[in-house]
Amino acid sequence: MPQENPIYLEEHEVEVLDSTGYVLIVWNDDVNTFDWVIKTLIEVCKHEPEQAEQCAMIVHYKGKCDVKKGTFEELKTMCEAIVDRGIGATVEELK
Repeated sequence: MPQENPIYLEEHEVEVLDSTGYVLIVWNDDVNTFDWVIKTLIEVCKHEPEQAEQCAMIVHYKGKCDVKKGTFEELKTMCEAIVDRGIGATVEELK
């Protein structure tokens, strides 16, 4: 008579986070105001006001902030829109 195995195997669908990707970085400068950077992050990156304010503070005190992660194509468009507003931004590959 076969013994019953107390361990059950279940199949689950899981999402694997890809460690490769890109990040949109906003850089500090002495020209743009907090309000302008916050407004830009809300409009371009679709941040909530609190998130945009926190990112602006990080940019100010640390010199830069990763404001968005995603594909190169989507971040390139956001980066161009931010740069068009006179704010320094770059897209870099995650390592």
